[in-house]
Amino acid sequence: LAFLVGYIARREILTDLQLSAALEYVRSHPLEPLDAADFERACGVGGCVTPEQIEEAVEAVIGEHRAELLAERYRFNMGLLMGEARNRLRWADGKTVKNEVDLQVLHLLGPKTEADLEKKPKARRRGRLGTGMAAKARPAPAEKQKAAVVENGEVGTETRSLLEQLRGEALKFHKPGENYKTEGYVVTPNTMALLKEHLAITGGQVRTRFPPEPNGILHIGHAKAINFNFGYAKANGGVCFLRYDDTNPEKEEEKYFTAIREMVEWLGYQPYAVTHASDYFDQLYTWALELIRRGQAYVCHQKVEEIKGHNPPPSPWRDRPVEESLLLFEDMRKGKFGEGEATLRMKLVMEDGKMDPVAYRVKFTPHHRTGDKWCIYPTYDYTHCLCDSIEHITHSLCTKEFQARRSSYFWLCNALDVYCPVQWEYGRLNLLYTVVSKRKIIRLVETGAVRDWDDPRLFTLTALRRRGFPPEAINNFCARVGVTVAQATMEPHLLEACAREVLNEQAPRAMAVLEPLKVTITNFPAPKALEVLVPNFPADESRGFHKVPFQPTIYIEETDFREEVDKGYKRLAPGQLVGLRHAGYVIAVQNVIKDASGRVIELEVTCTKSDVAEKPKAFIHWVSEPLACEVRLYERLFLHKNPEDPSEVPGGFLSDLNPDSLRVVRNALVDSSVLSARPFDKFQFERLGYFSVDPDSEEGKMVFNRTVTLKEDPGKA
Repeated sequence: LAFLVGYIARREILTDLQLSAALEYVRSHPLEPLDAADFERACGVGGCVTPEQIEEAVEAVIGEHRAELLAERYRFNMGLLMGEARNRLRWADGKTVKNEVDLQVLHLLGPKTEADLEKKPKARRRGRLGTGMAAKARPAPAEKQKAAVVENGEVGTETRSLLEQLRGEALKFHKPGENYKTEGYVVTPNTMALLKEHLAITGGQVRTRFPPEPNGILHIGHAKAINFNFGYAKANGGVCFLRYDDTNPEKEEEKYFTAIREMVEWLGYQPYAVTHASDYFDQLYTWALELIRRGQAYVCHQKVEEIKGHNPPPSPWRDRPVEESLLLFEDMRKGKFGEGEATLRMKLVMEDGKMDPVAYRVKFTPHHRTGDKWCIYPTYDYTHCLCDSIEHITHSLCTKEFQARRSSYFWLCNALDVYCPVQWEYGRLNLLYTVVSKRKIIRLVETGAVRDWDDPRLFTLTALRRRGFPPEAINNFCARVGVTVAQATMEPHLLEACAREVLNEQAPRAMAVLEPLKVTITNFPAPKALEVLVPNFPADESRGFHKVPFQPTIYIEETDFREEVDKGYKRLAPGQLVGLRHAGYVIAVQNVIKDASGRVIELEVTCTKSDVAEKPKAFIHWVSEPLACEVRLYERLFLHKNPEDPSEVPGGFLSDLNPDSLRVVRNALVDSSVLSARPFDKFQFERLGYFSVDPDSEEGKMVFNRTVTLKEDPGKA
């Protein structure tokens, strides 16, 4: 501080630009004796920039852009000229440079004319947010996908892929080994040696981790965390660990471990290594003993309820002797204390005022991996940063609620003199019209509102997969939301739009009828069934065809026939022809057959080849020799945007269930081209929407889930 103040007092550092450079230099050399000559070069000390130098630099820049300036005149971006001139003369006074630019531009173009004063046509509105940008546009595979800025649940217009958002300098993150340049990072006498050792181990590689608790199924919010952690490592040539935070044996089950890894890989990411917090229990225990020896932790007997909430009373055991805490901690390990009778607490005050967070607590629950070896288990506050240190994580990416734990993160690593990574926070991703908390999903399952964690009306990742959402659509959605510091709360229709764009390219076409109406062609043109070639992707026939039978009996949608024609109705009716998609025939009604109640149960029609028939107003889909199937049609599970908000739903989220969130069509028909499909295979049923084969399918009865309709329901916007 004295070194810097001296330069300012002697007026050798005069501008904000020089001061910023000086601060950056000092941060970059935290423990070294400062080289005054090198410092002065880096900060522009003694580097007087003359008016002549400014004039020459501006003249050179304007010369390079002369043609564009003459063409665009005063609509040209003058900031570009300023920027390039300042780059040539880093320490020049900004006002002087601007005045010189204005003077030379006026000399070149002359005064502004009426045409110059006309307003430039407005570009499409662009959104803004904290540190991350994303963009609207059609998501495409991998690097080409478009991202989107989120503003009030809508999407802005900045074209940047997820990898572009995460690459290099885009996020202003520190480089590996330069942790000390991060604001708030605590430098100790051992910091530089530890960072040097860290770089020797990692080779300067970016290392991140995705650390879920294995006590529930991942949801759409976790998809952002997966994309951010794995994506940042990938974009910068690094690696990402999948680390299970398995420090709470009461709630952990093997099925969650399996499902978490399955979902990570389903989204297209392969962990560099799969680790567990429990892998490090021995080391964590050794460090806890060291923390006590250093006078930074103590055994406490306050009850959980005593230390909860704001301003809890200080622990009367905070200053107990080190030797006593060591003996008591050993007694905790040996099971001599009951649950809640003793904890190990760390001596620090966190940002939110929480004092002395718990490091270890007693739990007489066998661990799924370590069995009954331990009856004390470390907490998140103790475990997280130390596991990051052990794995030499460079960027510990956490959601915003962990910002209050950043100081404890740095404190604990430094208290033990171990490598200290940097914690960075980002905003959570939430969706409207849903709940994602484990407790609330369990209540939905228990009450029968949904079948299980993978019920397609939920927004867990297993549920989205079962409903038919492609992983690319979820990744594209995360890219559109972008890497934001603020929490992003999105409308489900934006995720559905991403699904449509991917499925349009991926899902082959088929024909299905949800409410079948039998149609008999009385003048069928052949003695036996014909075969019709249907393109898998009509917009690109090079991607192949499939065959469907065409015979005298076909089935169409009930809604594609009316006895009385309204204005604007274009489909089948007496006296009104309709074309059959892909068949090459037009049909006309000859006879309408009804049951005793007057309901239409069959049509008798004649057919004519399309090339000789009158041109129909519409073409409809149909099936012949079809397969019976069940189709499940999904709508939103909740009626209100925020079912957990008491002001919006006073009766609680269970009172807000949509009674029409699931409609099961049990007697639908689908063409035989889907016969060999397997669970999670996807199709576009022409004119109906995108559908996915459900795992409930069995031989003789396929089950399809509707993923999304072909077009967005305007009522959902």
